[in-house]
Amino acid sequence: MSRSERLLTLLQLLRRHRFAVSATQLAKTLGISVRTVYRDIDALRAQGARIEGESGVGYLLRQDFLLPPLTLSAEETEALLLGVRWVAKHGDAQLALAAQQAFAKIERVLPAELRASINQSPLLVGSRREYDAHEQETLAQIRHAIRLGRKVDIRYFDAQDAHSDRTIWPFAVGYFDQTRVVAAWCEMRRDFRHFRTDRITKLLISDECTPESTADLLARWHAQTGIPTPYI
Repeated sequence: MSRSERLLTLLQLLRRHRFAVSATQLAKTLGISVRTVYRDIDALRAQGARIEGESGVGYLLRQDFLLPPLTLSAEETEALLLGVRWVAKHGDAQLALAAQQAFAKIERVLPAELRASINQSPLLVGSRREYDAHEQETLAQIRHAIRLGRKVDIRYFDAQDAHSDRTIWPFAVGYFDQTRVVAAWCEMRRDFRHFRTDRITKLLISDECTPESTADLLARWHAQTGIPTPYI
């Protein structure tokens, strides 16, 4: 990790904490020495970050100097908070962390009265079926393949426990209360198919790009299935 990447990661960690966090904890999370944390804190302060605290007490980012002020209504803030809580509960580990980090950035630039109301928000999200480590990795790899526009080779077990090896062109992932589903073009079936991620036992991202873009695949899938396009 380069120094610039480390500074951005440290800033991200500070954003996620509403209360002071020790240099020891920051060092452990980043995999660096406490002395390096002190130097990096000084570097961020020199660049304009309002980081309060000192050695032995902990550090707290008081104002995010990278984001402009936001003007959001109470309803808009609650909508964002509910979305973050849903992703944190129903998304895989990487998505959950990304949602928390994104909201931490937003929270830093909210007016004080809206920040204070976040902890008292009455909007809650129900439980979901837990992921195992294999499904977590499968989802992360599928999303990565979609971003790259690559084909994916999978071994899939259906509801009757019959397995098949397939090459798919993934273009979307659906997150439901009890299951996660990959929407993809299946080369074996020559049609769109949906695959539960907990039934994918092997996965390999191919070096071969999909012949169609994600946008084109999505458009054809929406037209064929009649599933409406999300408005956001």
